[in-house]
Amino acid sequence: MPRLSEVIAELDALWPPERAEQWDAVGTVCGDPDAEVTRVLFAVDPVQEIADEAIALGADLIVTHHPLYLRGTTTVAAGHFKGRVVHTLIRNDIALHVAHTNADTAEPGVSDALAGALDLRVTGPLVPENGLGRICEVEPPMTLRAFAARAAERLPATAQGIRVAGDLDATVRTVAVSGGSGDSLFDAVRAAGVDAFLTADLRHHPASEATRHSPLGLVDAAHWATEWPWCELAAAQLDEISDRHGWDLRVHVSKTVTDPWSHHSSSGAPN
Repeated sequence: MPRLSEVIAELDALWPPERAEQWDAVGTVCGDPDAEVTRVLFAVDPVQEIADEAIALGADLIVTHHPLYLRGTTTVAAGHFKGRVVHTLIRNDIALHVAHTNADTAEPGVSDALAGALDLRVTGPLVPENGLGRICEVEPPMTLRAFAARAAERLPATAQGIRVAGDLDATVRTVAVSGGSGDSLFDAVRAAGVDAFLTADLRHHPASEATRHSPLGLVDAAHWATEWPWCELAAAQLDEISDRHGWDLRVHVSKTVTDPWSHHSSSGAPN
């Protein structure tokens, strides 16, 4: 069995920490570098439900996309929910490693996994300077209505579901995709000249301005749902590494829905 330090070295090769944004908090949060790793759990969020799932699985390492502590802290006291996660992990000899914006810009990375979940053909990065997002072709072309339906079918179910803006009967041949919050990318999306943009967390004003700026179709999914496919991609990558080294790791992907929204009540808006 490999040591934690050996597994982390391979994960850092997949998602180099230096590729993370300066404000980000990536890397190993807790764990003994010399401890053996036999079982790994991938998840989007480092929350208590995931820590409990790791205990039930007998996992030695959790790899998450979102950081536990994105901003500095002065305490890991168990009276706070994040501190309780830390105490749970250390008490049960479970390491935690984070790959966030360094996984967003990796190739393949978060947006490649999102594109793959929808059977889109990636033709290049949305933002070439940092590799963020992907430009994709839809084969065969379909209406915005059909494309949104495919997203609803292929992405994990959440209370939000899929929100759509634009002409539902417009033909979609090219799409920009970005896992996670994407409304800061509208300039790049417009410059790419795509027919639609699939992302998450679109706010009112940027979305309103985008739809009036051009006939761009918007497909807005839950943040967690657009990033969960990366867990499957990352798990497959670690499986391949394990096979190459003869490590015989057991790699799992959490299907626990950690999206914070738990219910959606229709307001009678048109379908």
